[in-house]
Amino acid sequence: MPVLVQKFGGTSVKSVGRIKNVASIVTRAAEHNKLVVVVSAMGDTTNYLLKLARQVSRSSNKRELDALLATGEQISIALVVMAIHELGFPAVSLTGQQLGIITENVHTTARIVEIKTERLESYLNKGVIVVAAGFQGTNPEGDITTLGRGGSDTTAVALAAALGAQACDIYTDVSGVYTADPNLVSSARLINEISYEEMLEMARVGAKVLHPRAVELARKHKILLRVRNTFDPQHPGTVLKEVANMEVYLPVSGVTLDRDQARLAILKVPHTPGVAGEIFNALDEHRISADMIIQAFHQGRGVTDISFTVKRGDLEAARKVLDEQVGQLGADGVLSDENVAKVSIIGAGLMDHPDIPARMFTALGRAGINIEMISTSDIRISCIISDRDANRAINLIHDLFHLDEGEAPQGE
Repeated sequence: MPVLVQKFGGTSVKSVGRIKNVASIVTRAAEHNKLVVVVSAMGDTTNYLLKLARQVSRSSNKRELDALLATGEQISIALVVMAIHELGFPAVSLTGQQLGIITENVHTTARIVEIKTERLESYLNKGVIVVAAGFQGTNPEGDITTLGRGGSDTTAVALAAALGAQACDIYTDVSGVYTADPNLVSSARLINEISYEEMLEMARVGAKVLHPRAVELARKHKILLRVRNTFDPQHPGTVLKEVANMEVYLPVSGVTLDRDQARLAILKVPHTPGVAGEIFNALDEHRISADMIIQAFHQGRGVTDISFTVKRGDLEAARKVLDEQVGQLGADGVLSDENVAKVSIIGAGLMDHPDIPARMFTALGRAGINIEMISTSDIRISCIISDRDANRAINLIHDLFHLDEGEAPQGE
């Protein structure tokens, strides 16, 4: 039988009733597949464990934090296996270490280096359902590591790649990927199929349904990835595939909103080779990722302003790094603003329609929404705007490109 990987998130296993529902979905699939089921921690368990750690220590040791957080998934996998046994099917729970998931020697944000599948394949060949702990592995020294938030998606796709699975189904509490967040845009429409590239950009700029690392892995290994609804398991959901294999792709497929943003600028730094490298190397040393980097040259003055965005939670640390750089580089100072949001449009056909940026910018301007920064790729346009305009902007753009209708008209 073919290998199928299923992944169930925290909302899917939040209660005993939901765990029993997952067991019923799993056992139906096990009738026709060798099955690996990746499970996240129940509901808000990870947040609860993080809260406990902060109550005990203001600066928790990362090794011990990983050891603590990994227990959430261990609870889930054991309970899911018990529910499967009640339905008369053989199953076994395996932690990251038991699965043979080896990661780099980094805590809290480790990446998978290797998966030793011998034990896993032995169970599958005997017809045993393997229920795998997501989000975790071990480093070469045998210490528990975790993959960062959303890491269970990565675990599922990595296992699918290692086993040569026919598909990987990511079960969540929605029926797939939508043209916008349905909680923000009432007319958001379900997307039946989307390219890896589009989904990767959407995940990077605010869509929460899939983790970017998981999408990148699926694209690299050409894994058939499907987003499905735990509470409507018969619904086909959204299928991810290569652009070349899609029946049709649109100039604009979706619009996302990311409120977890802050903007910084270091002013009038010397416009000399190597200065930007010094600034961003300093940020990298503190594991701060910068996005939407813009450099503004002051004509005839030999200085430049460098602006960029970071996650809102990194603002304080990034500001401290830049304040240190001001003295070292002889810059004028640092500006910061956490009351911003990023609104983005994504579409595999964007590059073929140069009118779309103008239409987007014009519509925002007519609505009195000022654009602070702009960033583009072949299939994405992102704008930083004031947070107070965020909801209005995403609805305006969704209407502008008629995303509720399933097509984006070429002109108005």
